[in-house]
Amino acid sequence: MLRQAWRWSAFRDTRAGTARVVAASSLAADSPRRSSAGLTRGFQNIPHPLRGRSQLLLQPQSVSASYLSPSVFLSMASGSSHPPSTHPKHTNRLANERSPYLLQHAHNPVDWYPWGHEAFEKAKREDKPIFLSVGYSTCHWCHVMERESFKDEEIGKILSDNFVCIKLDREERPDVDKVYMTFVQATSGGGGWPMSVWLTPDLRPFIGGTYFPPRDQGRRPGFKTVLIRIIEQWQNNRATLESNGERIIDALKKGTTITANPGESPPLAPDVANRCFQQLAHSYEEEYGGFKDAPKFPSPVNLMFLMSYWSVNCTTSEGVEALQMALHTLRMMALGGIHDHIAQGFHRYSTDSSWHVPHFEKMLYDQAQLAVAYITAFQVSGEQFYADVAKDILLYVSRDLSDKSGGFYSAEDADSVPASGGLEKREGAFCVWTASEVRELLPDVVEGAVGAATLADIFMHHYGVKEQGNVAAEQDPHGELQGKNVLIVRYSAELTAAHFGITFEKFNKLMTSARGRMAEVRQIRPRPHLDTKILASWNGLILSAFARVGAVLGNEVLLERAVQAGNFLKVHLWDPDQQNMFRSCYRGDQMELEQISPPICGFLDDYAFVVCGLLDLYEATFQTEWLRWAEELQARQDAVFWDNQGGGYFCSEPSDAAVLLRLKEDQDGAEPSANSVSASNLLRLYHYTGRQEWLQKSQQLLAAFSDRLTSIPIALPEMVRALMAQHYTLKQIVICGQREASDTSGLLAAVNSLFLPFKVVMHTDGNPESFLCQRLPALSSMTQLDGAATAYVCQDLTCSLPVTEPQELRQLLLDGAMAQEGH
Repeated sequence: MLRQAWRWSAFRDTRAGTARVVAASSLAADSPRRSSAGLTRGFQNIPHPLRGRSQLLLQPQSVSASYLSPSVFLSMASGSSHPPSTHPKHTNRLANERSPYLLQHAHNPVDWYPWGHEAFEKAKREDKPIFLSVGYSTCHWCHVMERESFKDEEIGKILSDNFVCIKLDREERPDVDKVYMTFVQATSGGGGWPMSVWLTPDLRPFIGGTYFPPRDQGRRPGFKTVLIRIIEQWQNNRATLESNGERIIDALKKGTTITANPGESPPLAPDVANRCFQQLAHSYEEEYGGFKDAPKFPSPVNLMFLMSYWSVNCTTSEGVEALQMALHTLRMMALGGIHDHIAQGFHRYSTDSSWHVPHFEKMLYDQAQLAVAYITAFQVSGEQFYADVAKDILLYVSRDLSDKSGGFYSAEDADSVPASGGLEKREGAFCVWTASEVRELLPDVVEGAVGAATLADIFMHHYGVKEQGNVAAEQDPHGELQGKNVLIVRYSAELTAAHFGITFEKFNKLMTSARGRMAEVRQIRPRPHLDTKILASWNGLILSAFARVGAVLGNEVLLERAVQAGNFLKVHLWDPDQQNMFRSCYRGDQMELEQISPPICGFLDDYAFVVCGLLDLYEATFQTEWLRWAEELQARQDAVFWDNQGGGYFCSEPSDAAVLLRLKEDQDGAEPSANSVSASNLLRLYHYTGRQEWLQKSQQLLAAFSDRLTSIPIALPEMVRALMAQHYTLKQIVICGQREASDTSGLLAAVNSLFLPFKVVMHTDGNPESFLCQRLPALSSMTQLDGAATAYVCQDLTCSLPVTEPQELRQLLLDGAMAQEGH
């Protein structure tokens, strides 16, 4: 029996009077697997504003359960979630959807509905509670729960007979996911995917959790038992459930409000930045880098903050420490097993503190942010190692996540069928190696090597390959990686070369050859599922990556790919007539692009990330069309999402009555908060257009998040960077010259050789009718000296003397950066 005693107690707090719900339950929480990660993909142990205030102690599983040329774009971009079945026993209405996640459940013996009015009306008409199951297509524990529970005939019948069952792809509808994840976080202290929430017919949540095992295990009730107990409560205690569902939502509305007080200013940037640095330093793990112990996430927002903090504190011990923290973390990640040494790119996170054994899914948003972090590390350090990793990431994305139309797919799964055979997928099967496989692939005796060593001997020594496998038992409780090796660099190239008595150059050639052979074998293994959903927001992030890496390296192939991505977004995910972005589009069965009807309208992150990408693309190419479109998108974002009362942007537009909470994302997690990115976008656009309202909006946004920035800036490191940009004032670097001319390119290359986080770069060719001159008339007075491309560096309405030599410009910018320190 589900013993629940619902009670309310009033409780006051400094922000708002908030009600507190306590539901006592006999259900226990448990951690399902080695790669469980508390709050993953954006919920990385940052306190929730309601935690400790509203606590629903019905938490059957409160721990997260999931934790370059066109010819190569599609060479590896394939994969499916299930082997094709000619005659599936069951087919439900999800078969008509385009989301890869929903299609994975199209043949469950569950009467699934997609999120929408048909399901809502059925719940009201039949007076049934709703079971909402939320996940995404590359979520390991979503696969497990489907296999164990949603494919189970008995459980399927219980679900279909007693609930209106809704499947939701969180990547398609982040607004809905955020509402119910906020509920689960606030009431259980944890969260993750798959998320399981029970709702009243009017969509009020009353019980929530994450993963459930199918059957009882000792004192821990299984999913079937949970369902039966909820049915009993709905029949016998419904009024209380409905009442508390309403009250919980009211409490969440009050507790999640983010607003600026009238006349409030943003907090002082140096104080906030210093506090953010101290909080990160406190959580920093010195041996392998990263923050906290296992599991470890890449957290690019933290690394970008640390490098920005260094840029204005480079002569202080704190600044030096910040830079060391960022560079060491990036180096150790690149050497670790979280980095795919054979097929490039980075996995989602590491299950251990040494970055060795990862959760093997690969997400587009990780690749995008890490490419930017690594190219930034190259700018600040000058070490080619970091530039090579950035190129390595974009090689993976170009090859494995690219659609021929110019867009980018969302993710690759962690699970695949082992090459040795069998039908059951295993995590990491596509990526791991046995020692015998390596020896068979690399048998060549290396001429001149000590002890007649083979290529396999050298490779195994360098990458930590062991005969018995190199994954510890505690890292593999389910035995999926027994006898397998996750490649991790154990020695420097110099040490390995010396160990085998060969030259450094010969060692590098040998390893390149070995990795190439192993990549060929990977190509013929059964591939993991590929999520071919194309999201505007994540495409905006990767657009920034291609533009910024291409600009720093002067790589035309990368810049051409960035332009292709910009064109894709404008053609396929923007409606110029209705002035709307679309959230997503999809790859069809014949490799063609498809759109659902009606399309999902874009959310705040779709606008913000694309605007940022367009600004980066303009600065990399000086093609004005991208700046013009960024201005248009920002104006639309303001019209749809801006909070005129409290400042800042809501995550979703107000027209959808089915979304119960209008939230403002207050954490930079696996992806940066769209408000953080918008604060910077607004400031950059102000400097490009002179539109004073965008400067004011940026200040109002930062003021709205003042409490969060002051008390726990580690939750918003990307927003702290925007606050720093406000404080230090953006430099305007103006290059006058012909856009395609070599002397113009030389000046731009000088700018891109440095990490200057607080600047905008703009181009003028002397035409007073140009886009920028129309908005910034002062540009018309800036001219070329003696017909040569000329640069002006301006700040606070004061400009330097013009320079024409790249080295002069570089020195001028370096001197300006030193002068800025301490202000």
